[in-house]
Amino acid sequence: MIRDNLDTIRKQLPPGVQLVAVSKFHPLEAIREAYAAGQRVFAESRPQELAAKAAELAAAGDCPEIEWHFIGHLQTNKLKLVLPYVSLVQSVDSLHLLKAVNDWGRAAGKRIPVLLELHIAAEESKQGFFEEDALEVLFRAEEYGNVVFRGLMGMATLSEDRDVVSADFGRIRAFFDYLRSLFPEYGDFDQLSIGMSDDFPVALQHGSTMVRIGTAIFGPREY
Repeated sequence: MIRDNLDTIRKQLPPGVQLVAVSKFHPLEAIREAYAAGQRVFAESRPQELAAKAAELAAAGDCPEIEWHFIGHLQTNKLKLVLPYVSLVQSVDSLHLLKAVNDWGRAAGKRIPVLLELHIAAEESKQGFFEEDALEVLFRAEEYGNVVFRGLMGMATLSEDRDVVSADFGRIRAFFDYLRSLFPEYGDFDQLSIGMSDDFPVALQHGSTMVRIGTAIFGPREY
């Protein structure tokens, strides 16, 4: 099933769009099955779950080319469970977290690739920077020497109205384009992570470079 689901999704993705398989709440067997089907990039949203899965796969020598992203709300006291394993933190959603990631990178002698998560959706419960705050971060990017700003991540309003979803993704894309034109010196700022299982076709219409898909690959979550 997982192989078939991956094939179906890949056929819908334009060249250059990265498929990130969201494996949270799914067992290692499902990750191994997706890996065997050619999937290499996986995402988790809970630090303990990420650390446990990454460590177990590494100890077993399984999935040697696996790449991990973190996509959930990250508390600063959990950085040690995430940053040693991931190639990208997609969900840097506050100045406090950004500073903590930079400090961790400095202490570890590493530069941490991140996406700035925007708060665009109507739900107040969602995390993220407002546009003016994200803009201020990039104006002061030199203060974060151990962070690599790779782009933006965002979620649309949870709505069955595709016009609402499209408007949210359009707003994120417009801001992404604005930042790229304003800061051409940031050549690595080229990733737009929008689109999940229910709305990724709409996100693709707005130039997504990275889609985060879980249920459409693995089926319902196993809590």
